[in-house]
Order: sequence, then structure tokens, then C-alpha cells
Amino acid sequence: MPPGPQAPIAKRIPDNLPFVARPSVFKRVLVLAPIGIVTLLIFACPLGLALTADNDPNSTSGDIVALVGITGCLAAVIAVAFGLQIFLIASGGPVLALAPTGLWIKTRPTRGQAIWLPWEGVEQISRRRWGLEKMLVVKPRDPRVAGSLGAFTQVDSAMLKLFYGSGFTATLNFADRSEDEILAAVRQISNGRTPVNI
Repeated sequence: MPPGPQAPIAKRIPDNLPFVARPSVFKRVLVLAPIGIVTLLIFACPLGLALTADNDPNSTSGDIVALVGITGCLAAVIAVAFGLQIFLIASGGPVLALAPTGLWIKTRPTRGQAIWLPWEGVEQISRRRWGLEKMLVVKPRDPRVAGSLGAFTQVDSAMLKLFYGSGFTATLNFADRSEDEILAAVRQISNGRTPVNI
């Protein structure tokens, strides 16, 4: 198979285009904090019941100290895991940028690497959902444009293709702009040059 066309690649999506969508840390925390609290309670409540089930009055204070210590460790692990995820997503820069000639879209969900696709090089733009995440999915006309993005990006891209049908995605519900605003901008700026299935 001959090599695909070389599409421009950047470490970060430029901020100077007419429409730019960035990740929203506030929206992520708003969703992840309750999930973290519920996860902590799922582990801490049965542990607390097991440690305090003994009716011996001499062991209660030691059990409570153990419960607080274990719960604190679990809380720290959950906070670090969610904090790392939020940091990786938020530090990668914008997730999508639109211009009259084309768009920049991230090639990896937690890194800033992005690819430029002209509107004529986009086969279809659609909207997909997986779990809590709603995504804008950009499918290039020539799938070989992803061939020069690197090994780690190929792995991320394969996972995204499995869930969404394309390796080029941008969050709709965890962006600093509303889903309706992003979809309206895609329709308006693409100006009919690519099928928009949203």
C-alpha cells in the first residue's frame, strides 16, 4: 500500500482560529467528583461494617483509626487517579479549532498532538456517545493520513476507532463551549463542503 498524504501535524492546536473549543476542567470535576465519592463509599462502607462489627468495646477505637486510615488511603488513590486524568486532558490545549479552510482536531485524547484536515479532506463529521462522553467524530477521506502520527498515537487511535469509528475526536459535553455552539459552528464554517451528520 503506498504511503498516505502528509497532513500537517502540530504539538498543540493553534488558538488563533475563528472558532476554538478547549477542555473544561470544571465540567470534568463536576462529573468525576461524585463518581470518586461513590467509589470511595463502595469500598469504605463494607470495610467499616466489617471493622466495627465486633462488639468488643476495647477494639472499637483501634478499628475506627484503621477505618479512617484505610479510607484516607483510598481517597488519596482515587484523587490522584482522577487528578492525573484531568491534568492530562486539560494540559493538552484545545480539542478542536475551525477555520474557513479546514479544521484542527486532536489525534490523542490526553495529549496535545493535532492534525490539520481541509474540509475537502473530511469524509464525514458525526456525533457519537460512549458512556458519559459525547464526541464530535471526524472521519478523513483518506484513512492513511493517520499513518505518520507515531506508534503511541496509533494505539490511541485504534481504541478511539473501536468506540467511535474514527481516531479523530473532540469532546462535546466536556468542552468550554456548549454542544449546540460547537455543532452550529461546524455546520456554519464547513459551509456544506463536507457531510455533517449531526
